[in-house]
Amino acid sequence: MGKLFGGFGRLYRGETTFDFIGRRLIGFVVSLVILLAGAGSLLVQGLELGIDFRGGVAWEVPAGSLSDQDARDVLEANDIESSNAKIQFLTGSELQIMRVQVGDQPEEIRLAVQRSFADLAKVETQEVSVASVSSSWGRSITEKAIRALFVFFIVVSLYISWRLEWKMAITAIVAMAHDVLISVGLYSLFGFEVTPATVVAFLTILGYSLYDTVVVFDRVQENAKKFSASRQSFANIANVSTNEVLARSLNTTLSSALPVVSLLVVGSFTLGAKSLEEFAVALLVGMLAGTYSSIFIAVPLLDLLKRDEQKYKPFRGQIATGQAMSELMGLGENSNRVVVTSDTVDENSAKGQTATSNIEKRVTSVLTHPPRPRKKRR
Repeated sequence: MGKLFGGFGRLYRGETTFDFIGRRLIGFVVSLVILLAGAGSLLVQGLELGIDFRGGVAWEVPAGSLSDQDARDVLEANDIESSNAKIQFLTGSELQIMRVQVGDQPEEIRLAVQRSFADLAKVETQEVSVASVSSSWGRSITEKAIRALFVFFIVVSLYISWRLEWKMAITAIVAMAHDVLISVGLYSLFGFEVTPATVVAFLTILGYSLYDTVVVFDRVQENAKKFSASRQSFANIANVSTNEVLARSLNTTLSSALPVVSLLVVGSFTLGAKSLEEFAVALLVGMLAGTYSSIFIAVPLLDLLKRDEQKYKPFRGQIATGQAMSELMGLGENSNRVVVTSDTVDENSAKGQTATSNIEKRVTSVLTHPPRPRKKRR
């Protein structure tokens, strides 16, 4: 128990020394398994498209004591094939609603079924709602979502290339595509219905995934500049940077996921709002995938692209672990960590500047190898 709490303490203080680069294969294999499972599910059973995409008619009836078979009997009585009908019971705080969805039907059939459901539930005809959507509307929404996705990728690539570098832009796009594919695959595996709210959630998680990835990349860029005079592999810089922002990434995910879970529980299970469930599930899956990809996919891929650069290639095989990683991060017993308090700086700014210079010297001494002896001239 003490080790467990000690581990959480190190995580909270940013003192973890996990070797993300050396264990990159684990993250790649996990992602590959999930992606292959999702791709297989998409090929076999596809996505459960909502009425907004495939078109059709939906009736919502105050359920009372109605059952699936009662709804199917009404459909069969009106010459509608009931085997492909989708019947759901939405439980709210006050009453239960039965939603029945079938393919597109003529107007007279829609009205006849509405009256039949009203007679069956012993309610007024106006209390049975009817919604009809053309499949062309769903195709239009899909095309607009795909166009928005491509525009988003292009704009993000240009911005990250300008703000950071093009290699980071490539890995960020791969990480976002990874998150979308995992989310879509899980929707196919578990048979979740895809609606316009789901599409909005998918576009939302792209922004979340991008934010988390850019936070890590920004720290990588800062440490690359800080250690520019040091003879270190890019793997060491990436590991140091990822461990430093690990607590921030997890805290951001936790603080963002809790409201989504509340939305899922209260909106779906308590209020019976189906649209909230569709939105919240996609959002939750995307948040978890985004945090995972920024740490286990984006940074290891960036190392693969940068480790052969001229300044990193001579040290390509160096990966510090354990105590060596602690020394790199300034956490080891021999790191001579300098702690500067605000009182000390306020009392004497010169002392504060001296302490800061000591920190810089300590970092340089830890990250710099002894210089190689020069060869004698003949």
